[in-house]
Amino acid sequence: MAELVTPEAPTLPWPHILRQNWQNLSFLHWAVEPASIAHLYPPDTEPDTFEGSSYVGVVPFQMADTGFARGPAIFGTFLETNVRLYSVDRASRRGVVFLSLDTTRLGMVAGGRWIFGVPYRWARMSYRGQGDRRTYASTRRWRGAATSYVEVQVGGSQPSGPLEHYLTARWGVHIVRAGRTWYLPNEHPFWELRRAELIDFSGDGLLASVGLGDLGKRPPDHVTFSDGVAARFGLPVRSTTPRAVRPPAR
Repeated sequence: MAELVTPEAPTLPWPHILRQNWQNLSFLHWAVEPASIAHLYPPDTEPDTFEGSSYVGVVPFQMADTGFARGPAIFGTFLETNVRLYSVDRASRRGVVFLSLDTTRLGMVAGGRWIFGVPYRWARMSYRGQGDRRTYASTRRWRGAATSYVEVQVGGSQPSGPLEHYLTARWGVHIVRAGRTWYLPNEHPFWELRRAELIDFSGDGLLASVGLGDLGKRPPDHVTFSDGVAARFGLPVRSTTPRAVRPPAR
């Protein structure tokens, strides 16, 4: 049985190795049959489900203050768009599987791929926030067109229910490195979500580039927005290793 979905992060074991600020995030999600995406998961993981469905997410956002746990930021503010799935491993931990992370920082592409085995791709991207509108555009720089365009209108606070927690309260990433599946844990504050209405979306090339065919031809089933959170990451562990639980203080 998978671990419970908890809006608050479990205690992140020491040492902490990385930090990031995720800002101005739009979350677009499509419900899909778990069997239709199971072949996209790393070994020792499988689709996590909510009321019988799994979900595909497209999340464009700004990244800031990326660096080691202590010390100055390595990169300034830049843009990312990720395509992600929701996973559970043999140790019952829930996580995220990234099919792609397109970014404007070539250094992130090299570092993310070489150090962690994360599928970063270099792209031309733009972001505009004007009033209650947020607009994101991205085009991959090589190996064929993978474009996306997202425009949302942001509203007031959105209460978080079980589905919102399932989609956003993810305390680790499943990655493949040296032929093995690892779990990279993270923590961040509770997500403060805002209502969002999708004004425009074009992402056929982006989703097709990661094996999701024509999924983008239909509207997403769930859209929301967050102003952002600050996140920290711990050391990766094998996907078969149970989550470390710190005993309560006496």
